[in-house]
Amino acid sequence: MTAKRPLSPHLMIYRPQLTSMMSISHRLSGIALATGSIFLVWWLVALAYGGDYYQMVQGVAQHVLGRLVLLGFFAAVSYHLANGIRHLFWDFGIGLSLEGVYRGGYIVMAFTGLSSLAGIYMLFLA
Repeated sequence: MTAKRPLSPHLMIYRPQLTSMMSISHRLSGIALATGSIFLVWWLVALAYGGDYYQMVQGVAQHVLGRLVLLGFFAAVSYHLANGIRHLFWDFGIGLSLEGVYRGGYIVMAFTGLSSLAGIYMLFLA
């Protein structure tokens, strides 16, 4: 009978690193984009139908929860775009040093944060 022990490498041993967290976040933002695209298609269909149906969809989007969903979608687009550009630089061999990887990660986070602040302004304050 074999001992029941965790498989190596065990997640409880390792401290989360910027590189691994950004990789996981890139995948999660891709899932958020795929899910958010369904709502975008719903809005486009409502636009095509016109009238009352469009007003109903707009009402959902104007609600506080709808705006929070839009903000999350906007943040996911911003993050996925910036991180995708970072990966494109890597494909050309730019920023592959450990220092470059971390610098690029911080740039992606700063861009996402600033663009999300712009999204908050547009959705809630303007």
